[in-house]
Amino acid sequence: MIKVKTFTNELKTLHTMKALDDLDTRVNTFILENSVESVISVSDTCTTGDDGTIGIIRVLAYKPS
Repeated sequence: MIKVKTFTNELKTLHTMKALDDLDTRVNTFILENSVESVISVSDTCTTGDDGTIGIIRVLAYKPS
């Protein structure tokens, strides 16, 4: 069975790279802790507000073991 997990992170000015690294760490930790057999898809999209990009949503489609 294919499952989907969504991760979100707020993006702050001048802290974008750290926010992306933190998001990567959260996703990788989820994969390790949940014994993911295979990753089918990873997709990122940005959320916007009046001041531009304010967040990121990462969707992971995977097959659990």
